[in-house]
Amino acid sequence: MNLVLFCHSLLSDWNHGNAHFLRGIVRELLARGHTVRAWEPRNGWSRSHLVAEQGAAALEANRRAFPWLPVRDYDDPRRLDLDAALHGADLVLVHEWTDPVLLRRLARHRAGGGAYRLLFHDTHHRAVSAAADVAAAPLDGFDGVLAFGEAVREVYVRRGWARQAWTWHEAADTALFRPLPDRPRQGDLVWIGNWGDGERSAELRRFLLRPAQALELRARVHGVRYPRPARGALRRAGIGFAGWLANHRVPEVFARFRVTVHIPRRPYVAALPGIPTIRVFEALACGIPLVCAPWEDREGLFRPGRDYLLARDGRQMRTHLRAVLEEPDLAAELAAAGLETIRARHTCAHRVDELLAIARRLGAAGGAIAEAG
Repeated sequence: MNLVLFCHSLLSDWNHGNAHFLRGIVRELLARGHTVRAWEPRNGWSRSHLVAEQGAAALEANRRAFPWLPVRDYDDPRRLDLDAALHGADLVLVHEWTDPVLLRRLARHRAGGGAYRLLFHDTHHRAVSAAADVAAAPLDGFDGVLAFGEAVREVYVRRGWARQAWTWHEAADTALFRPLPDRPRQGDLVWIGNWGDGERSAELRRFLLRPAQALELRARVHGVRYPRPARGALRRAGIGFAGWLANHRVPEVFARFRVTVHIPRRPYVAALPGIPTIRVFEALACGIPLVCAPWEDREGLFRPGRDYLLARDGRQMRTHLRAVLEEPDLAAELAAAGLETIRARHTCAHRVDELLAIARRLGAAGGAIAEAG
């Protein structure tokens, strides 16, 4: 099958977790003998912020880390030659952050006789937080929507935005995210995530800063978009702030700490329950014990209490963290169970199987090699 991706970025993961997942999908498709081409804007916000903050060398380091990524970039979405970009395509996957101008052009190209199948890929909460923007997208020109959680899929169906919609969860790229035993420990607790724009500031204080301070943990945070007050709060809690971390380096960091946490953004907890961040999949794939702030696994993706511990409040977060750090058997059981669930259900190979099944259902050409590999 010949897949064409229009994404925000595969080269930059600065505040852009979808890059993690799509890299794994591309890796798996190429390994199975499929053809993939990816298009991304040269000056998209993730790439621009990465270069502005870390320099052009950071972008080049990502290119070297993923030399097989078939990325092509464009400057003006109005002038991209779609006949050339889509030549030979069987399935076209378009991420929600794609410029609306290009979305409209792709919908018209498909309606004008494109033989491929065209899917919209939603991996964010804008279906509820910016519904007018999503409603304005030309989705009647698409063959369907891939939503990264059932709650998001239900929004598209309920509001009549899409012809068809499927739930297509994120997953771990287990070729990269895997246990790395025998690494020397550098601390107790690590959290890799972004402070953001107020969507979880209170939750970070309640479930990360205060427990780490109360337990006097050797803790570190990696991430971006930490304003000065946030960095000050980390410092007062005794937590080291280490800034941006390239995603391909995350397994090494997880291996050097004893526990991590999952603290979902408020829109997912309140309006789109049941959707974990990509870091849940990646942490469990690395075999690091995980303690979660409140979220409801409505879709039964994991086994709460076995794959991870769930803290209802800050006091329980302290209790769970202390237990994981003081009881080696508990830590080992959590790590083994979480890794077992990832390998059984939540790898990029599983998601490629699902994607190819959807392509066959839509009658996409190239299905003859859908089972390759």
